Amino acid sequence: MSAIRRFVPQHLSKCSTFEVLTACLWRCRTIALQPDPEEESRVLCIVNARAKFKPALPVGYYGNAFAFPVALTTAGRLCQNPLGYALELVKQAKADVTEEYMRSLADLMVIRGRPHFTVVGTYLVSDVTRAGFGEVDFGWGKAAYGGPAKGGVGAVPGVASFYIPFKDNNGQDGIVVPICLPAPAMERFIKELDAMLNANDQPKRVQTSTTFITSAL
Repeated sequence: MSAIRRFVPQHLSKCSTFEVLTACLWRCRTIALQPDPEEESRVLCIVNARAKFKPALPVGYYGNAFAFPVALTTAGRLCQNPLGYALELVKQAKADVTEEYMRSLADLMVIRGRPHFTVVGTYLVSDVTRAGFGEVDFGWGKAAYGGPAKGGVGAVPGVASFYIPFKDNNGQDGIVVPICLPAPAMERFIKELDAMLNANDQPKRVQTSTTFITSAL
């Protein structure tokens, strides 16, 4: 993450890992897909809304309590601007989720039901690194994430990524991000991300042990 944070402007230096990673992947993914510059590009961030209410939902409540606000721009603006542009959009989308927002959303679902979100030009992300899946044991040992059996099918056709926690062979914590793209776009995605991580013209470069591993399913 420190390699990516080199591209974060000073006024956004306190942004979270989720925000930086989401902005980076959204931008790199859009560049890889090569959409029309005037086409809308959006990222949906699943946001925990349990603490947005006053009083907050009680500990132990296990019903759904989330929203996925949208950060919206054009593909051209997203690709041509530096990472900080996407990062500000992601931060603002998260900040928009307030108690008033959640109550308005609930009213809207009563009136219009729960229509599927727009898939075209959309990237949906969810951070489950704190969900505790790694602590679940049904008698076969700790869970090991293996990825989707097949990408790009079902109700969410290849537009979603879940941030999965993992430990490397040295016991260091990391994040696995499954991403589904057509083969040519995946090659461009890897090239764009690699160029970003290995850029040598950024000031105050820091040493990092971050490793990105790509694999095809």
